[in-house]
Order: sequence, then C-alpha cells, then structure tokens
Amino acid sequence: MTEKVKIVTLGCEKNLVDSEIMSGLIDQRGYSLVDNREDATVIIVNTCGFIDAAKEESVNTILELADLKESGRLKALIVSGCLTQRYKQTLMDEMPEIDGIVGTGDFHHINRIVDEALKGKKPALVGNPVFNYEQALPRKLTTARYTTYVKIAEGCDNNCTFCSIPIMRGKFRSRSMESVLEEVRSMAAQGVKEISLIAQDSTNYGTDLYGEFKLAELMDRVTQVEGIEWVRLHYAYPGFFTDELIEMMATNPKICKYVDMPLQHSEDAILKRMRRPGRNRDIRELVAKIRARIPHVSLRTSLIVGFPGETKEDFERLCEFVREVKFDRLGVFTYSKEEDTPASRLPDQVDEAVKEWRANTLMEIQREVANANSGKFVGEVLDVLIERYDGRSDVYVGRSQYDAPEIDGEVFVTNCPVGLGELTKVRITHAFDYDLSGEAVL
Repeated sequence: MTEKVKIVTLGCEKNLVDSEIMSGLIDQRGYSLVDNREDATVIIVNTCGFIDAAKEESVNTILELADLKESGRLKALIVSGCLTQRYKQTLMDEMPEIDGIVGTGDFHHINRIVDEALKGKKPALVGNPVFNYEQALPRKLTTARYTTYVKIAEGCDNNCTFCSIPIMRGKFRSRSMESVLEEVRSMAAQGVKEISLIAQDSTNYGTDLYGEFKLAELMDRVTQVEGIEWVRLHYAYPGFFTDELIEMMATNPKICKYVDMPLQHSEDAILKRMRRPGRNRDIRELVAKIRARIPHVSLRTSLIVGFPGETKEDFERLCEFVREVKFDRLGVFTYSKEEDTPASRLPDQVDEAVKEWRANTLMEIQREVANANSGKFVGEVLDVLIERYDGRSDVYVGRSQYDAPEIDGEVFVTNCPVGLGELTKVRITHAFDYDLSGEAVL
C-alpha cells in the first residue's frame, strides 16, 4: 500500500519553504501527499520554537495529531523544524507519541526518516544546522499558484539578546545567486508571478559568499526572469540597508515598493540591551532616506514591548515614535523570555499583564496611523493582484504591491475583468483602517 503523508506547517514562511521541499521529496519517493489528516498514514509536523506561544502550539499540535493513531489511520508521527533542533532530547524523552525527529539542517533526509519510522526504528537526525540550498531539491508548492516565497539565506549572525534563531538555524549562510535564480525560474515556469525573497537577515545577503552586499544585484536579476511581475523583500536588517538597495528599489518597476524591516524598538537604552544596530536617530534617518527616494513606499516593521528594563517612560517614547514615523504596517510582540538567550538573564523583567497592555495600546495607536495613511491612495490607480472572489459581496479581492500575502491589507474590487492570479488596474475609491476598495479600470 502507498503511504499517505500529510505535512502540517507551523510558524513562519521559512518553515513553509522547508515543508514544500519535504513535500517535493516525498512526492519524488512515490508516497501520496494528502490534505486530510484523517486519511494520513504518516504525519510530519514542521514546528516553530521561536517563542513560548509557538512552542506551546507545536506541542499541542503534536499531541492532538497523535490521537489519530487510535481514531484514524496514522502509523507514524514525525516532528521536524525548530522545536526539534532545540529540544531533541526532551521531545524524545517526554513524548513517546513521536516516531521520528529531524532537525532544521537535516530535513532533506525526510524520506529516510519516514522509512525508518514506519519500520519502528524511532529515528532522530538532528545535527548542526549547516545545510544550505545549493543542491537541486524538488519543491511542491502549497501556496496559491501565482505567489510564493524563495529563501535566499539561512541562519543569522546578529545575536540579538532576545533571539534564539542562531541556536535553531545556525550561522548566517547565503545561497549562491545562481541557486536562487534557478529556483525562481522553476517557480516562474509553474505560473508564479510574485516572488517574496525571505531570510532571517536578507540585507546581509552575499557578504559571506562574495565579500560584499549583493541583495540589490540579486533582486535585479530576479526581476529579469521571464514571467515574474513582482519581487518583494522581507526581513531587511536595518544595519545593512545600503544606498544601492534603496536605489534599486526606487528604479526597478518590478520590485515592490515595500520594505519589511523589523526595528524591535525606538529607544537607545533598549536597543543597546537588545544588541540591535544603530539608535533612534539612525532609524529616523534611514526611514527618511527610504521615503525620500521611494515615493509611496509601504513600510512594515515589528516592535517588541516589555523587554527587560523597559520603563513607563521608554514605552511612552515608543508610542510617540510610532505616531511620528507613521509606519504603514506594524506588528507588535510582547517580549518572550527565551532560555539560553542573554536577555533571559537580564534584571527588571516586565510583568506579563503590563506587556499585554502595552501591546494593545501600541496597536490602537497604529490603527489610527494606518487609517490616516491609507487615505493617500484614494483617487490613485493601483495594480492589484486578484486572489479570491467574495460571493456574498460580489467583489473580487486582491492586493497591491504595498501589501504582502496574508499579513497585510487587501483591495476589494468591483467590475473585475480578470481571473484569480491576474493583475488588473484599480482606481481606489475608499480607504479603511487597513484595506482599500475601488473599481477596475476597464
């Protein structure tokens, strides 16, 4: 009987890419990939272990799926990803429900793990995370056919005091440019129009391989691949955002005017404790430089509230910073005390209730900012990538270049002349907190 495999992906887009590669390998092996977990004889849970909430979700998902050994057809439950890389022994000792484990640097051996787990061997393959994507690996897309993510580097060398990524993903290592371009060509051949380039630290791309920043050149070359209409950049580390990159984003029409640049905080004392690059003045100058050169640019950032030692005054100044800088998109996270990170040992840890209050307060400020920002598009004509049809409202729904898949706003379109996965021009007539609506320009 052909084994039926279901992959459950938790966490970030980087995990999604890893899952799609595992799907390609499993498909190549001759096993059948299924959507319904109840039909699966093998389930792989690709876990996240970044913060406590993610770890809890991963453990709960594993336990929930383990029940299918009794109620479904499940023969083997395999766990991969960041949680296994960080807690291999704990998982093996405390969760007998798990039949196999594979780490972040070894998931390309997934077929071997599946085969051994089905034989009852309880395989565990978790080595140092040094694997990179130089070799040709099959990849089976699970996103919509017109948009996908391409990982350009793995790991991180920045060693922010709150972050466990280097523990789970290893040191920073760029893929070669040809390796990235080969994958992009493959995606374009499958009908992909939008490529989102991702890495934990994308702006550092190339320094380890080529001895210099190469992100601008890489993005330019990606736009030259036939069939690619949009190239989007995620997770730009502010310390390495070069003038060359700004110029490339300003002048290349296929590069989305969208910058996803996690800043984490605005106050010098907190940034120093976080071991983040630059200070408040540097951040403001960089934002001003980007906006001056790239009109209408959409700036997304993420901030952490409740970091150890964050005072009431620090938080009030952070709120004022958000009001003044007026980010188009903003995510707020409460500080999570991660073991084995320097920040976990810092004094003056902030109470959980205070963290939650600060996060809610900051998001309410951002809602007001976003509402004011979105109004600038009323009357403009934007290219919109159509993604779904809303039958209840009889409108099509898509995104402009200023919004990333799944995490940002949408555009509601009437009189849409194209189908799903196609671009159309839309005149914006209304703006809401995070979304826009308009009429297709026929």
